[in-house]
Amino acid sequence: MRVVETVVAKIRLLLAAFFSRVMRTRFAQRFISPLFPPLHLRLYKWTGGRFNLTSLIVPSLVLETTGAKSGLKRETPLMCWPRPDGTYLVAGSNWGQEHHPAWTGNLLANPEASIVISGKHIAVKAELLVGDEREAAWAILEAQWPGYREYEATTGGRKVRIFRLVPTS
Repeated sequence: MRVVETVVAKIRLLLAAFFSRVMRTRFAQRFISPLFPPLHLRLYKWTGGRFNLTSLIVPSLVLETTGAKSGLKRETPLMCWPRPDGTYLVAGSNWGQEHHPAWTGNLLANPEASIVISGKHIAVKAELLVGDEREAAWAILEAQWPGYREYEATTGGRKVRIFRLVPTS
């Protein structure tokens, strides 16, 4: 069984490396980024949270935040990096675009949020990582999604915000 798990892990890493490179292209920014999140959310809701497109390659979740300006509930599908301590890392790469994704501003204004992972709702508190913690997180992120930090090179100097989501219940 260990051999099968090892082979599956290697295949996932190869696929992640391939898609990581593709998703950093201008084509992906222009044509895939506007379509993928809404399609992903519809499929996720249609299956009752049991199926997540990105989880075929990397762990992922749906982040539920409160809009910083509107106060309305917002849902965003994201790749995540589950940690052994039960927390999750998420990064606001925004497909390498020059502006931060709205969900990061929502978390800065309202750090109390929730996530849905494998159909399970979990209340979380978001912590923005800075300094050494942020640098250490990049190593973790790139181990799962090779070349991920290269998004910062296409953002026009914007630093990608990385959050730790800490379960509160």
